[in-house]
Amino acid sequence: MSASRTVRRLVATGLVAGSAVAVSAMPASADDGHHSGRHHQEYSRVVLGDIQYNSPGRDDYSNRSLNGEWVEVTNTGRRAVNLDGWTLSDRDGNRYRFDDLRLAGRATVRVHTGYGRDTRTDVYQDRSDYVWGNHSDRATLRNDDGRAVDTESWGRDRDHRYGDHRYDDRWNRR
Repeated sequence: MSASRTVRRLVATGLVAGSAVAVSAMPASADDGHHSGRHHQEYSRVVLGDIQYNSPGRDDYSNRSLNGEWVEVTNTGRRAVNLDGWTLSDRDGNRYRFDDLRLAGRATVRVHTGYGRDTRTDVYQDRSDYVWGNHSDRATLRNDDGRAVDTESWGRDRDHRYGDHRYDDRWNRR
């Protein structure tokens, strides 16, 4: 066998061995086995859910009445999302900023207008005036980069809903 042929075989053997070591050193999470070796990650999607813009009963400015108007924010994915720095605003510029709220996968948090004690399922804007217009308004949810991720309008100047909302039926609004 010639020297050049032997060198080529040794180089080829070394490359194959190096590839085997590299593949065995890859973390197990790099391939889920279902996407032809390409890494696939499921991203959670946060959307607006039900909106109670007209609190039940008389608008008497009581805390109970103020908390009767609310907006639901839903994580439709399996992975938790930290809403720290996200905002929820109306057409007039009233804005609520989420503060370090971790929204679990397939979970919903209800954002109330009045005062209350924040929990995993309910947060409060601590306002003494109504936010959402009873006859028309628009709720806009923005991520921590300020990008609008969802919007919902109602009333006379109603816009179409922002984005493509194909998600599990159990998350559809009534």
